[in-house]
Amino acid sequence: MTGKKKTAQASIEAMYRVFTVPEAPDSTLSRIDQDISRNLAGFLQEHIVAVERDLAEVEKDFADYNIPEKPIFVSEQAQFLLDKLVANSVHTASPAFIGHMTSALPYFMLPLSKIMIALNQNLVKTETSKAFTPMERQVLGMIHRLVYQEDGAFYRKWMHDPRHTLGVMCSGGTIANLTALWVARNHAFPAEGSFRGLHQEGLYRALKYYGYEGAAILVSKRGHYSLRKAADVLGFGRDALVSVETDDDNRILPDALREKCLELQKQKIKVLAICGVAGTTETGNVDPLDAVADIAREFGAHYHVDAAWGGPTLFSRSHKHLLRGIEKADSVTFDAHKQLYVPMGAGLVVFKDPALASSVEHHAQYIIRKGSRDLGSTTLEGSRPGMSMLIHSGLRILGREGYEILIDQGIEKARTFAGMIDAEPDFELVTRPELNILTYRYCPEPVQRALALADEFQAEKMNTCLNRITKFIQKTQRERGKAFVSRTRLEPARYYHFPCIVFRVVLANPLTTRDILADILKEQRMLAQEEGIADEMSILHQMAEAVLKQRQPGARQA
Repeated sequence: MTGKKKTAQASIEAMYRVFTVPEAPDSTLSRIDQDISRNLAGFLQEHIVAVERDLAEVEKDFADYNIPEKPIFVSEQAQFLLDKLVANSVHTASPAFIGHMTSALPYFMLPLSKIMIALNQNLVKTETSKAFTPMERQVLGMIHRLVYQEDGAFYRKWMHDPRHTLGVMCSGGTIANLTALWVARNHAFPAEGSFRGLHQEGLYRALKYYGYEGAAILVSKRGHYSLRKAADVLGFGRDALVSVETDDDNRILPDALREKCLELQKQKIKVLAICGVAGTTETGNVDPLDAVADIAREFGAHYHVDAAWGGPTLFSRSHKHLLRGIEKADSVTFDAHKQLYVPMGAGLVVFKDPALASSVEHHAQYIIRKGSRDLGSTTLEGSRPGMSMLIHSGLRILGREGYEILIDQGIEKARTFAGMIDAEPDFELVTRPELNILTYRYCPEPVQRALALADEFQAEKMNTCLNRITKFIQKTQRERGKAFVSRTRLEPARYYHFPCIVFRVVLANPLTTRDILADILKEQRMLAQEEGIADEMSILHQMAEAVLKQRQPGARQA
């Protein structure tokens, strides 16, 4: 025995083998596969390290910029991934991970994903997708019907019509929103007379021909940042995304929206699109979609609803009324990797009018020829995986009733957690849940009383102190690794619109229990007593005491 380590060899036989021969049953990769298949939750729990490791340390494991000259064994790479990648990944499926819009997946998504990967279909054209093409059209038809509730004759006519589309599948909400506004832009400046259309001659010539000084997209100040990206990519510039004020519940103010439209009209700026939000990212609120639809119609604007988060609320008979008016939208975005519970990288946009997307059609001789059934003619992305297979599976395996249960329990859980926060004297509920997102912060009861009495300057000082405390608690809780809530910044009216840092909670994971929520509050309460924030807490209490002393009856006024 020489004791020399066996090394992998590059040869035509070895290359053939890695494309055709599976790993041995007792290999590292096979054992990983078996562990995941038997008990996904257990595998994640065992392999993802709870305590956070500094990202600068993790970067050292990925510092080599040279492509290896020699191959290595699959098992060696599998072990590297376990030790260096999996161990330092985020346990998004954990029932205590309630900070972002990423949740546990139904167990069946993993083996079905293997089928999708093995088939490796490319949805840009039928020559590389075959049955996946009609399946994707069916999925778009299903979601279209969920939103627009057309009759059977409508779907029999349009769902598989190669010259029309009910929607577009894409990699997520950002591309879905961009696609909707791309369609809106091209549709707003069509070919006419000597003008061959914006899609041919560009934005400058389109504005000049139609007599506008510019174009604008309007959304509430709680609109998703992807809309600003879209305004940039589509050539309008980021300033063309016009933010509209919201009420105390983070919903767009229809009167303010209409005033802004009139103001833009006077400036000869085309109101290209108005975007309603069905489930704001930070607070989960829903705009008055009905009222926004009327304003969009009044100004001849494309009406888009970003329902990336809240769209699946339509499955719930108890709560779908919250989205009343969504059926009036010209286009609606869904993120399937959010509340449709499919793996990351799946979104879609549906169009009320099957002819609407024709304004962005592209064709080529070797691919997506005119009149073909190729789905790539209206997609921004070219080559795409068949993620519609996983959406299709979720819609069939869970069914409308299954999704209804998931949506209802998420909303109910958010209301329960809001009640738990209300019952805790040292916590303050900042935004009440409309869907299943809420915000709150640690705020000792005397400080809450002082804030209710404070003037603007006093409130600003206390909230500045609370911001540092909230940031400390959130960051420390994340680093300890037992639970995770995110943080965001809001401007509550009751605090003179001063930017307040708050905890943000998303309750979409069906495995999250009341006991887990109680433990999260308990840990935050304990973190607030730690030495690292003691000075800040002392200052906060002193400020609150001074306000209470000044404001109590009989106190001498300065």
